[in-house]
Amino acid sequence: MKGLKNMSKHITRRKFIKTIGAGVVTSFSLPSFRSFAKANSEQVDLAVVQGNPASAIARAFDLIGGIKKYINPNDMVVIKPNVSFPNPKNWGSTTNPEVVKTVAQLVIEAGASRVIVADNTMRDGMICFERTGLVDELKDIEKVKVIPLQRESFFTSVEVPSGNAIKSVKIAKLIQRCNVLINLPCAKSHAATDVSFGLKNLMGLIWDREYFHQGTDLHTAIAELSTVIRPQLTILDATRALVTGGPTGPGKIQKLNTIIASTAPLAVDAYAASLANWNNRSTNAQSIKHLSHAAKISVGEIDLDKITVKKENV
Repeated sequence: MKGLKNMSKHITRRKFIKTIGAGVVTSFSLPSFRSFAKANSEQVDLAVVQGNPASAIARAFDLIGGIKKYINPNDMVVIKPNVSFPNPKNWGSTTNPEVVKTVAQLVIEAGASRVIVADNTMRDGMICFERTGLVDELKDIEKVKVIPLQRESFFTSVEVPSGNAIKSVKIAKLIQRCNVLINLPCAKSHAATDVSFGLKNLMGLIWDREYFHQGTDLHTAIAELSTVIRPQLTILDATRALVTGGPTGPGKIQKLNTIIASTAPLAVDAYAASLANWNNRSTNAQSIKHLSHAAKISVGEIDLDKITVKKENV
């Protein structure tokens, strides 16, 4: 298979978008999902880096042990940004495409054989990927494929052990078959859940979001989903935070120029809750229902006093 960089030289931009949006998952040999060992006592639990996105992301990887700790040669890596809406990137309602590009490049440089950037968007998938600027950022990077997860055949049903709001859920097959899943949410407010960070972003990896919103308790369902979808890395794009008007925007943008990275997804969200006054209200992790419930069902640590944080400016 030729890299996207070479392919894009011989086809129109529209045909390129259609090609990478075809979603032909069967063209890949999909390896088994891999878990990482628990952090040792000296490992940083949370990296918080301020600066330009490329430098901040690279440094954040260094602070959590280096990218080669997470990426092995020939790995297939799935990156899950928030690309839900066909909005301009400066609205802050989707993950900054520069952040996605930087993570994809670092993963490939570390030895990954292929990278799939995937999301089940709220609008037409390829229109969302195009209008947010993601297609333009990724089109010249070899080994990267964009797949909108908008066919039910891309999903498989799994049980949710001890689930109350959800007993089973259809999740993307890709995340069962990749080596590494990197959750790459943006930081934004949300009308229904107060905030949308890492745990909320996992809803872009399920088929039936309507049931979460209409058929059960949304907050409990998000927390329970995080027990069955466990990304190896969560990297939160808080470069420009949509602090009001979320999840779609437009709204008030606060330029935080911050990247938060960890193997502990709830810790990332707990710290992000303290970054701004979301929806013009002072918040903390305990006041956000899906985060507090996730802590109660042992998804991870929510108390910032118990989380080791390494902060730097670059």
